[in-house]
Amino acid sequence: MAAIELRNFGYAISLLQEILTQEPQFLTGRELLRRAEVTKSKSAKKGFFNISTASFTVMNAQRKIKNDPKRAVEILEKVLEKEPYNRQANLVLKEAAVAAGWPEIGVFALRTYNQITSINPLDAQVLRLGKDASARASMKRGGWTQAESYRDLIKDKGVAISLEQQSRLRLTGEALDQQIAETYVRHKAEPANVDLVRRLGALNEQKEDFEAAIRWYQCAADLTKGADTGLARKVSDLKMRRLERDIAAHEEFLSRHDETNESHAKKSEQLKAAKIKRAEILIDDARERVARNPTDLQLRFELGENLFDAGRFREALPELQRARQNPHARLKAMNLLGCCYSELEMLDLATRQLEEASTEILSMDATKKEIVYNLGVVYERIGERDKSLACMKQIYEVDYGYKDVARRVESSYEENIPHG
Repeated sequence: MAAIELRNFGYAISLLQEILTQEPQFLTGRELLRRAEVTKSKSAKKGFFNISTASFTVMNAQRKIKNDPKRAVEILEKVLEKEPYNRQANLVLKEAAVAAGWPEIGVFALRTYNQITSINPLDAQVLRLGKDASARASMKRGGWTQAESYRDLIKDKGVAISLEQQSRLRLTGEALDQQIAETYVRHKAEPANVDLVRRLGALNEQKEDFEAAIRWYQCAADLTKGADTGLARKVSDLKMRRLERDIAAHEEFLSRHDETNESHAKKSEQLKAAKIKRAEILIDDARERVARNPTDLQLRFELGENLFDAGRFREALPELQRARQNPHARLKAMNLLGCCYSELEMLDLATRQLEEASTEILSMDATKKEIVYNLGVVYERIGERDKSLACMKQIYEVDYGYKDVARRVESSYEENIPHG
């Protein structure tokens, strides 16, 4: 707290950056961050020979927008920490935020860009020499450069204290409950404030109360009328985390209790149901991503893999067949294709697919071991016992502990030992 009172804007910026790393869609936090950066920039001494490399960093961020817009936002914020008046960075920040599904952040970045460029565009001399001064004037009209201390950036001193507490990445116990209570009181006063609802979701997530977190994030999504796709993803992610936690708990119980336990059958059914729900969520998510990028063969592979894990082998076939065209996913796709054919009793197609895949890998790495093992199982099913055993021996020679390979190979020798 003493650092804030002593006009330590560097600390204020660090505090807010931590919050935004955890909650990148926290609009109020990003506005306060920019104000702190502007105030710090106003008082900073300028070096005579300072050469900005911001344009190169912004270009790097722009290249990342398509595949990783969240990372692009993080890179741009590093530029804006030193150059909050940088027009190019603010404009690209708008593009990255929209790509990430954060429309409110995009509007904020565009508004900032418009403030910076609010000078006469026809006055080249002013544009060249006075853009920083004009930007400062625009920011001044918004009250961004009036602060004498970090607290002055926030009219409500209680909010300043609360933000400091929120900067701790892992609040626990009473401190976390206090944050939830404080935020809930503010939410009751401003029920349409999306940031407060989102904050309640984040705090309950930190508390690992997934049921409450899902309700608050869904409420925030409803307030934005579906415009913020990031909130929908968050709800989906939390449902997955809840299922993963439930699955782990059921598996732990079953590992410690045998079938004689009165709860064993019930836990087994709950585990099966949780795994089915998890598979459905993964499949829905994968289908959505494929719909957005239908030519992305890696996404096709992931969809096919999820369908296979869910036991929907026939649906997985077309996705995995297309994924073979991706050199990075080809061998894994061929392995899963072979397994799909095997599950569908198309053993000749399974054999052909796995044989082709095994010849394309020279070293016995993890992928080849899996392919060769699956091929050996298929050979066994079609009565080719010698070929099946040969597959198992290939693996036995490099990895004794792989699955049940040792038992299969060693038992074959025991069968040949004459008994008196």
